[in-house]
Amino acid sequence: MQLADTSIQVIELVPPGVRTTLMGQQDSEQAMPLGEPWSPLILRDVFVGITRFDQLQADLGISRKVLTERLKWLVDHDVLARQPYSMHPPREEYVLTGKGRELCDLLLVMAAWGDRWTAGEEGPPVLYRHHDCGQITHAELRCAACAAPMRASDVDALPAAGYMAVGTT
Repeated sequence: MQLADTSIQVIELVPPGVRTTLMGQQDSEQAMPLGEPWSPLILRDVFVGITRFDQLQADLGISRKVLTERLKWLVDHDVLARQPYSMHPPREEYVLTGKGRELCDLLLVMAAWGDRWTAGEEGPPVLYRHHDCGQITHAELRCAACAAPMRASDVDALPAAGYMAVGTT
C-alpha cells in the first residue's frame, strides 16, 4: 500500500543544505562517479574482457592521464583490482572485485533501458546470454521480497538507519 503523502514527508526530512545522491551518500568521494562518462565505460570493457591498460585506452580512445586517474579511483574504491599477468616484464591487468561485479548489475539495467528507448530499427548492439538457462535475455529489476517487477513508481523512499549519519555530517 502506498501512502499519497509519503514522498512529501521524506522530502521534508532532508535537512536544508544537505546534498545527497541517489544512494544517499553526501560525500562525492564516496559516490560512484556515474555522472562522468569514463568509469561506466571502463567497467563495461573490463566486464567483457578488455582488461589491460593499452587495450582499454585503444578501445575507449581516452587519454593516458584520464584513464590512469579513473583506474586509480576504481582501484582505490575497491571496484577494480590489479592482477599480475606477466612477471617479465612486470605487467598488470584490471579485474572486477565483488563490488565491481555488483556495479555491473546496475550497468545491465541501464543497458536494458538503452535497448528499449534508444536502439534503432536494427535492435540492440549487444545480446546477453544467461549462464543458467542459456537463453538470450535482458536485465529486469524485481522485488527481492515478492519477485514482482519493480519500477521507481512502485516504491517509496524512506529514511533508514544510516540516514541520520549521512544527513548530519
